[in-house]
Amino acid sequence: MNIFGWLNDQLLRMQWLSDVVAAGVEGVGLDPASRVGGSIQFFVYDVIKIFILLSVLIFAISYVQSYFPPERTRRILGGRSGIGANILGALLGTITPFCSCSSIPLFIGFTAAGLPLGVTFSFLISSPLVDMASVCRFPRRSEPGKRIISTEI
Repeated sequence: MNIFGWLNDQLLRMQWLSDVVAAGVEGVGLDPASRVGGSIQFFVYDVIKIFILLSVLIFAISYVQSYFPPERTRRILGGRSGIGANILGALLGTITPFCSCSSIPLFIGFTAAGLPLGVTFSFLISSPLVDMASVCRFPRRSEPGKRIISTEI
């Protein structure tokens, strides 16, 4: 298995957590393959997974916001205008982790810092389009030539 497959299975899908929850469901006497056991396994697995992801997300965004206060972001993006500022805002959006859940607090910080609305919307729109799941799954699913073409589109 290549590194992208491992990252997808263990970090993004949290297969290890699913196995632990399945063992717990079996431990209480339910079969995870049955409807009731499968439903309980799915519910417990998703609640724990979402809690872990949100905890990591909140920590990461808090760190990013402490490292990039609104004044620093205003200095980076505030002096630019036009398409260059929009491209820079979109590039900042692509490096934010996860989905729009992390983009909204940063977007609010950008608007509070007084950045131009076009730049903040470029950031907000680009952020959920490129996430870690896409980066890890994409190389495994396509040929190198198609990767470059679809990345450009």
